[in-house]
Amino acid sequence: MKKIWLIAASCALIVGLLPSCTTQNIEREKFIAKKTRNLGEAYLREQKYTSALREFIKAEKLNPDDHFLQNDLGIVYSAKGRYDLAIQHFNKALEIKDDYSPARNNLGNAYTQKKQWDLALEQYKIVASDLLYATPYMPLTNIGIVYYQKKNYHLAEIYYLKALKLKPDYINALLGLAQTYIATDRLTEAIARLEKAARVAPASTPALFSLADAYRRQGDYQKAYNLYQRVVGLEPDSALAERALAEAGKIQHLVQQ
Repeated sequence: MKKIWLIAASCALIVGLLPSCTTQNIEREKFIAKKTRNLGEAYLREQKYTSALREFIKAEKLNPDDHFLQNDLGIVYSAKGRYDLAIQHFNKALEIKDDYSPARNNLGNAYTQKKQWDLALEQYKIVASDLLYATPYMPLTNIGIVYYQKKNYHLAEIYYLKALKLKPDYINALLGLAQTYIATDRLTEAIARLEKAARVAPASTPALFSLADAYRRQGDYQKAYNLYQRVVGLEPDSALAERALAEAGKIQHLVQQ
């Protein structure tokens, strides 16, 4: 009888310890998952996407309910051009934490890459309405980009200007607004914005190329030619450099020697 009582007491003790042990294991797995995620994020910052993905997959097995991790997975899949997978993970991040605006903005970006403009617009507008979002000029600019792609230049201009009111030197908004002005035959205003973009980011080849194109449209071939050459000098092996060389070749005979 005493033996049976001891066995029963031992079993009760083990059952009593199980919740504690389980909790400790879960916390340990979460700790390891966070360390693994941090390593993946370090690889991500270095643009080592395959290495980052390897760490994120390990972390997900340990703690799939981490909204930061799900957002990271979406980012790395986007970087690899796997936008459908990226969308799945951004949505999962939002299922875990509905008000996690960075994942929602990234979801909008993935829809933009797939040219699903209305879906992208829906996400960007939600982010732009988040009063706690640290960089509201970004979703406002993204809304401008979507409206530009939809050829609604009036609304595109409105949102680019809203973004620039918050951050006057935000180069993406400056470039977007300039494109909008070019599309609506407002070349002088476009050049003013592009010249500011070139001052803000003198090594930005997209800004320099766009400004060169605007000068070419205006008939200022010398300035255009010089800027095309700068693009080539800054990124000689890029696709944009190839375009710049081609455009420079077209106007070379118009340049004053």
